[in-house]
Amino acid sequence: MSELVIYHNPRCSKSRATLALIEEQGYTPKIVEYLKTPPSLVELHDILKKLGIQPREILRTKEEEYKQLNLADPSLSDEAILTAINEHPRLLERPIVVAKDQAAIGRPPENVLPLLASLT
Repeated sequence: MSELVIYHNPRCSKSRATLALIEEQGYTPKIVEYLKTPPSLVELHDILKKLGIQPREILRTKEEEYKQLNLADPSLSDEAILTAINEHPRLLERPIVVAKDQAAIGRPPENVLPLLASLT
């Protein structure tokens, strides 16, 4: 596996800017177009552990699926949220960059700079 992975949506300006920033820093990440290849539940758990956050914090709340699936319901379990993200990958906040045992959400893109610095 590449040392650096970006969960990327090429149609998203923040995702494109984050990828460009990574490349400007001299890195060639493995690009996972998560809308075509959604992360598995195991991968989502791993990403969350590396981000140090809870499943609700990687949900895109403005997506139509968020409303349709009633994901604002506070009684939903973490597993239910992760299953929804897996089945509806548009719900995943983007981009997410993973390096070794750390990860960062590239909103804004500069959020990934400390992650890149940890690689040197």
